[in-house]
Formats: sequence, structure tokens, C-alpha cells
Amino acid sequence: MPMPTGEIVPTENGRDLVITRSLALPIEQVWGRLTDPDLTAGWYGTWEGEPGAGNMIQVQLRFEDGQPWTEMRIDDCTPPVRLAVSSADQIGLWRMEVTLLDTGTATQVRLVHHLTSEYQLAETSQIGPGWEYYADMFVAACTNTERPDFADYYPALADHYRE
Repeated sequence: MPMPTGEIVPTENGRDLVITRSLALPIEQVWGRLTDPDLTAGWYGTWEGEPGAGNMIQVQLRFEDGQPWTEMRIDDCTPPVRLAVSSADQIGLWRMEVTLLDTGTATQVRLVHHLTSEYQLAETSQIGPGWEYYADMFVAACTNTERPDFADYYPALADHYRE
């Protein structure tokens, strides 16, 4: 079973779920895995549309049941350090961001899911393990190692994220 690394931290606007990873790779290479639609397909899903802040894109969630497509807005894209996106559905607004930091010897990856609704706050025991899984999928794609199995993350990590 993977060890949970994320935490839920209070913010001025509520709470954030924060997960970090470190990769012994150049920041530009990590940025490519985060933003190139051909490369995102290996860990999250491919996407179509015009890149850039303010634009809407279509994202196929390749590792979810049925591989659905969803619309996302690129809220910020500052190469090679920050990508922020949001998506709205019947449950509410989902706001996520990834920041990269070049430490000189590695690239630190910080994934933040802004918990913006009562639903999301109530479902952290499911959302947290999901992002742990996707963070490890990202690491596997960046390092050409074996992909993790979601069954190892949920429900095993649920208690760590229960509020």
C-alpha cells in the first residue's frame, strides 16, 4: 500500500488538499509531462483545444470509468512553473493547480485541489486517495516506471483524508 503524503490545509477561502512529489528531472521535462497533450495521456488523459490562460479545453479522463471527456478552463499557464485549471459540473466548481519548483537537483511538484464546496469537503476521503494515485501516475510517466493500481489507493488511504 502506498503511504499517503497529502494534507488538508486551512486557507483564507476554506481548505486545500496539497500533495507534493519530487523528481530528479529538469523542470522543463516535468513541465512537458504536465502540459503536452500527448504526454498527459500517459498519466491523466489527453486534451484538445487551444492552450493558454482563459481558454477552454476538452480533457479525456483516460483512467476513469468510461474514459469520459470533460471541459476545463485554463485559469493560469505560466511555463514552466504553474498550471491552474477549473471545471464545473453538477456538483460544483473544481479548482486545481500544479506548481513546479526547480531546487537545483530536482523538480518539486506541488498539486493543490482547492476544496471549494461542501460536497468536496465531505468527500476528502475519496478525493485525497484519487489525487495520490494521479500524483504517482505522473511520477511513473515522468520516470518510465510501472503505473500504480488505483485499488492500492482507495479505500486504503481514505482514513488519512477523513475530516
